[in-house]
Amino acid sequence: HEARLPLAFIPAGSEVRLIAMGEEIDAHQREQLTAYGLAAGRPLRILQQRPMTVILAEEVELALEHSVARHIWVEREASC
Repeated sequence: HEARLPLAFIPAGSEVRLIAMGEEIDAHQREQLTAYGLAAGRPLRILQQRPMTVILAEEVELALEHSVARHIWVEREASC
């Protein structure tokens, strides 16, 4: 059973898969994040949560404000 969670609440060191970006993130910012590789189905690694959410999407490291990370929906990767 997969649970949809906000990126801001995932512990550092976790691997997740991006589900969607909420409408609360303005269209221009969503477009920028997509250009950096944030797309549905993309695996992400959470590097840190404080003072900002820092993620690794393939080879791209991104720092996100918590106000943005709260509206990026992810699911945990299935453990093998």
